[in-house]
Amino acid sequence: MLDLSVIILTYNEEIHIRRCIDNIRNLAKDIFIVDSFSTDKTVEIALEYENVSVLENKWENNYARQFNWALDHCPVKTQWVLRLDADEYFTPELVKETEARLSGLDNHITGIILKRRHVFLGKWIKRGTYPVKLLRLFRYKKAVCEQRLMDEHIQLLEGDLLEFENDFVDHNLHDISWWTEKHVGYAIREAVDLLDMEFGFSNNNSVMKAGDQAERKRKKKKSYASKPLFIRSFLYFIYRYIVKLGFLEGKEGFLWHFLQGWWYRTLVDAKIFEIKKHCRNDKDEIKKYIAQKYHIML
Repeated sequence: MLDLSVIILTYNEEIHIRRCIDNIRNLAKDIFIVDSFSTDKTVEIALEYENVSVLENKWENNYARQFNWALDHCPVKTQWVLRLDADEYFTPELVKETEARLSGLDNHITGIILKRRHVFLGKWIKRGTYPVKLLRLFRYKKAVCEQRLMDEHIQLLEGDLLEFENDFVDHNLHDISWWTEKHVGYAIREAVDLLDMEFGFSNNNSVMKAGDQAERKRKKKKSYASKPLFIRSFLYFIYRYIVKLGFLEGKEGFLWHFLQGWWYRTLVDAKIFEIKKHCRNDKDEIKKYIAQKYHIML
């Protein structure tokens, strides 16, 4: 085993949690499940494993806050920490690469960029968005999760980054109905995040040290936020599906890019339109409305 701890945030993940733990348990000394009071068998399954500990903390509709709570409260005793979601797992190639490289890294390397591949309806979607490069593996106490409502990244506090060659996989096993319902909830937070960028409610000007792709993605998001509602979601779909050759991925690729790249982002714009219309585009009224309606304090 490596000098590594894994932190997994969960809520009703019985469909995924065994696959996730089985995939990583021989790589890590400790696995910490931080559960938001699941009502299914998530905790029961997790406690079957010897090197798995379960902590519980109330979910406050903020991933960054929950993950940083985990960093503060999990009894981590290892040099390295891995952030992993319950529906994610390492490819065999990434397992081997991590085993071979992690222990021999120089001390100035404090963060590892990993490549994420998406599997949607059982198919790896190779064109349109792949690879997404994320800082997920870091030395303990050398990084925190960026405080944002959406699109939050792990950020280094000190040290340098290194990129591994192989992938981890985002492979959710729920059906499309579950997926769309979840993204309705995401749309509210994404809409508030874009409104925050437009109006500067939170004055979030943190400088990211989460990798070049993450920094480019944040700049693109700021540019996206300045574009007209509804037109921008259509153009984003065209970019992914046509320019980035997403149309070569068959029916699964069409559904992935349409639902995640156009439908979802149009829904986000619809929420923004609704909020602005209700508040007559008044900044102070928008902030008050978001707090009252969605219990999100900016």
